[in-house]
Amino acid sequence: MASYKLAVPSDGEGGLDGQRAGHFGHCDVFTLIDIEDGKIKEVNLLANKEHLQGGCMVPVQLLANAGVNRLVVGGIGMRPLMGFKEVGIEVYYDGERRDIRPVVEDMAADKLSQITDTQVCGGGQ
Repeated sequence: MASYKLAVPSDGEGGLDGQRAGHFGHCDVFTLIDIEDGKIKEVNLLANKEHLQGGCMVPVQLLANAGVNRLVVGGIGMRPLMGFKEVGIEVYYDGERRDIRPVVEDMAADKLSQITDTQVCGGGQ
């Protein structure tokens, strides 16, 4: 199994017992989870930066600089999705659940799929 750093856009203080943000670019923080061999090893928080003009690319660089390899979202626009592909971050989709822990556990167990173009938002949500 693989080892990777997963980012989950989070509301409020984030953390494994927190709530996921509905749209990645407007989250308060990113919950960062180191996963090794299907197990959660470490959890950290990374504050999101302000969403200014062209701001949807700001979190792309922020997460790339933090060493993130994978991101799980409930919503994302095409422009930042392409940005994540350019920096080598795989984007996975779970549009249903708001609780972070079960999503992370499914990710660690390889139960989530990468996002498809039909799951991308139009932006501005």
